[in-house]
Amino acid sequence: MHVPHGTIVVIVDGAHFALMRNSGTESEPVLEAQAVPALDLHGHASGGQHGHMSGHDPASQVIEAQHGAAVVQWLNAEVLAHRIHDLVIIASPRALGELRPHYHGQLTAVLRGELAKDMVGRSGTEVLAALRA
Repeated sequence: MHVPHGTIVVIVDGAHFALMRNSGTESEPVLEAQAVPALDLHGHASGGQHGHMSGHDPASQVIEAQHGAAVVQWLNAEVLAHRIHDLVIIASPRALGELRPHYHGQLTAVLRGELAKDMVGRSGTEVLAALRA
């Protein structure tokens, strides 16, 4: 996957959120960690998952859904304010499923790719290797 200079790489799971930025070139990317904003988890819908799935903790599902909605709300706002021009989203498969329905059309326009993989806590080098695979 191509990661142009300045691309923001978002790494998400059900409870964590990390940001990296390509400070290198497209041919020689270098991902650097960025400050993570505080997310507003209040007032986000649970995505309709109110504990009707057997074998799963309903409270944790609601929290995961709220977290995903808060991440996308922040991303949508950043894209609409023209602070993100190129975006790659890496998320656990479950988190990615929570994120996608909330993408604004403009977010979709700047989205350079998605990777359904749990990469929270990984280094920039590991993230780049996963994107290249």
